[in-house]
Amino acid sequence: MTASVFMEDLDAFTYRERLATGSRLVIVPVGSVEQHGPHLPLTTDVLLARAVSGRLAEAVGALVAAPIVYGYKSQQRSGGGNHLGGTTSLDATTMIAIARSLTHEFARHGAERVVFLNGHFENYQFLYEGVELATTELASRGTGLEAMLVSYWDFVDEPTLDEVYAGSFPGWEVEHGGVLETSLMLHLHPELVDLGRIMDLPPAELPRYDVLPVRPELTPASGCLSSAARASAGAGRLLLERTTAALTEAVEDAFAGSIRCNDVAFSEINA
Repeated sequence: MTASVFMEDLDAFTYRERLATGSRLVIVPVGSVEQHGPHLPLTTDVLLARAVSGRLAEAVGALVAAPIVYGYKSQQRSGGGNHLGGTTSLDATTMIAIARSLTHEFARHGAERVVFLNGHFENYQFLYEGVELATTELASRGTGLEAMLVSYWDFVDEPTLDEVYAGSFPGWEVEHGGVLETSLMLHLHPELVDLGRIMDLPPAELPRYDVLPVRPELTPASGCLSSAARASAGAGRLLLERTTAALTEAVEDAFAGSIRCNDVAFSEINA
């Protein structure tokens, strides 16, 4: 039986041993508690970031940290908006502080590389700020920790989009609660998806600017920005396989010479 790659499944002694003798790479899934319409759970972003992190960890011999559950405020033009019930968010300074603190913590544990794997669009720049601050501070102390930030959907290529959406991809700006997330959830957590509650509405038509206070009437009634009617477990399997393969290649490229795929022995970093 293969040992779990997830930090929360391990006791402290096993975690320390695995980190010290393995690739010294930790992957941090980052999600949000955000509405995804009537058919998906509030923790969709957490579940998907954690699942993709797990597959990536298995491929590159890493460990997966306990996820960052809450994310930065949902935006109307990318997530429906922070005004919608159930969405529970952090402000920018808190998000930055969490990323900064966790980078320091995993460096303290002995990690030499950290990947923040993002599953919520609005998180990215605040993760970047926190990680950049931490890596600069660590470098000034002589600790050479390397960090990488990725959003998993950036690794879905055009051929896969054409195959999954049958040529009708609506654009990433309205892919919230739509085919991609619903398909992945159907593959990974079908028991949490209620297909009968999908609201098959046209893609949202939102202005190319933000207005504050938010005008709730601009958000579609579903809370989703595009329809999930085309979603399927098969599409989710395809998305997960191809995205994981592309992420694996990216991580190996970013940390060239430090880690190798799990079917090859790890490099001895400090040999």
